[in-house]
Amino acid sequence: MCGFAGILLESAGQRSVAIESALGRMGSVIAHRGPDDSGTEWCGPCGMAHRRLSIIDLSAAGHQPMSNEDGSVWISYNGEVYNFLELRRRFSLDSGHVFRSRTDTEVLIHLYEELGSAFLEHLNGMFAIAIWDARKSTLFLARDPFGIKPLFCMEHGGAFWFASEIKSLLQAPGLKREPSAEALCQYLAFDYVPGTLTPFSGITELPPGYSMEHRPGAGEGILRRFFSLDYRPDPAMDGETALRESARILRESVSRQLVSDVPVGVMLSGGMDSSALTVLMAEARGDAGFHTFSLTFSEKSFDESPFARMVSDSLGTEHHEIAVTPEKAAALLPGYLAHIDEPYADGSAIPTWLLAAEAEAFVTVLLSGEGGDELFAGYDTHAALKARRLYRSLIPGFLRRGVVSPLVHLLPVSHKKLSFEFKAKRFTEGAELGVPESHFFWRAVLIGADRDRVLGEAFRDLTFPPPESFFRGIYDSCSARTDLQRILCIDSSCHLPHDLMIKNDRMTMAHSLEARVPFTDAELFRFLATVPDRLKLPGLRKKHLLRTAMRGVLPPKVLSKKKVGLEMPYSSWFRGPLKELAGDMLRGSAVLSSGLLDPAGISMLWDEHQRMQRDNGRALWGLLNYAMWYDMYITSEGYLSHIRPARAAV
Repeated sequence: MCGFAGILLESAGQRSVAIESALGRMGSVIAHRGPDDSGTEWCGPCGMAHRRLSIIDLSAAGHQPMSNEDGSVWISYNGEVYNFLELRRRFSLDSGHVFRSRTDTEVLIHLYEELGSAFLEHLNGMFAIAIWDARKSTLFLARDPFGIKPLFCMEHGGAFWFASEIKSLLQAPGLKREPSAEALCQYLAFDYVPGTLTPFSGITELPPGYSMEHRPGAGEGILRRFFSLDYRPDPAMDGETALRESARILRESVSRQLVSDVPVGVMLSGGMDSSALTVLMAEARGDAGFHTFSLTFSEKSFDESPFARMVSDSLGTEHHEIAVTPEKAAALLPGYLAHIDEPYADGSAIPTWLLAAEAEAFVTVLLSGEGGDELFAGYDTHAALKARRLYRSLIPGFLRRGVVSPLVHLLPVSHKKLSFEFKAKRFTEGAELGVPESHFFWRAVLIGADRDRVLGEAFRDLTFPPPESFFRGIYDSCSARTDLQRILCIDSSCHLPHDLMIKNDRMTMAHSLEARVPFTDAELFRFLATVPDRLKLPGLRKKHLLRTAMRGVLPPKVLSKKKVGLEMPYSSWFRGPLKELAGDMLRGSAVLSSGLLDPAGISMLWDEHQRMQRDNGRALWGLLNYAMWYDMYITSEGYLSHIRPARAAV
């Protein structure tokens, strides 16, 4: 787990003191991603800067950028490929190459020499890779299939720039930081920036599961997709086979991801996914002598810590509990965004930061349960998809729209997590839409008239694709044949990489920690794509296969609990302990005079929320985060003062 940055010039003659200095700064601002070692190399027109977080082979032999034996191929790499030893044996790499380390990095560079770009098809892990091949005068970039590791790029000043974090690209000489209007439109709907967009004009993100080849002076790079999920359910599969194989592959994934020369712990929320990882880790190790970390909330509907404690007590792990309070959240505003570089309003980011801050004193690697819902059909929206079909078939449209929906909207507003009022109102409105549109509506934050009233005058003559088109595009292009499979494809292709993995990567790397996600195992995803819907989601029983596999292993109360999910109670905080701070930040932001956002529209949302007319908490949290991001990145360089210094090298 590391971070890197680089520049590809049109020719080696472009190299200058200013360019070399910029490359140095690009590496320095991401020192938190790799505090154990650093390196900078130039090979012709390509320069790379690397920061290393030592996980496997802690010796100096793992130094990056790393070259092959004759220096004709250089690699800078961020991530972990868990099957690297298997690949080293399978392709007999020792017979044709001289290894100088025990790292997966060296396996990758030699595998690239042997197979070219096809080497990506054999990797099982998380990665962002940059390879300069002097033999072909080609820069090769790639990103793992689930977007666990980030990789950003831009064209600027006659050069191509790439990096693990956007803040590295902002060090380019003469770069003017401008907000992307399209990204803002999509952000308001999602509370994150989806697809290849970033909030900065001219900066894009390499899509998950894609590679890019870039030659000096050849214009735009060539994008190629090397991974896609092929949903081909096996109609003959029985429940026993689905259960046995999914459990076997998950166990193997956990075992693979425990390979480390530094301590490994678990983010234990108390939910199904992290609880399953904890018991499987104890099983693979043969003991529970490792650290687990959970979060506590005083608001009971948000607090899963009693369930995390049950799992820890049943195993005997070294358990840590970290309280999430409005005071702690306020102290991190706006600084935590300096490690995200984007407006980002998933309410799990600050809690994850607090957990990582506690964990960094005990471990260097953390297992995380992200991806379990996308694999095993665990979201409420997956069950809602089935309920939608029944609702529309049993109740005529005129009754749904003329009676049921108006009655539901009379329910009083509640600030409890996933309250009945919230779910009922969302369901009845979304059920009237098409399948991908309903799935989008159940997740969306600000859309339609609500979004239009907060957009400023800068958008009067601008039109962008509607935000639901992201979901519709994936739905239509997915190879799956059923609605559930296509919805799972949407979640794996959009929500997982563009929302969950942002928080997972940036909040842990801010504390020089590596987050590993065993559920995003390529073999596991491929197998679950062959499991029929009737076995994956029988009736409305979410995560049926995982729950069944964990029966007798996890405490019964953990198995039967409803999904809560990590979130902060900002809806109630905005009417209480965060009211003054959030109100001042929203009213005082420079973005209100930029023409991007309408102060009157924001005030209307705020007043509705304060009067309990509507729960606008998610929308207001999103607007607050955009305002803080704008002030730190567009009107100033305030983000630089909030970057955490790298810990001491190990």
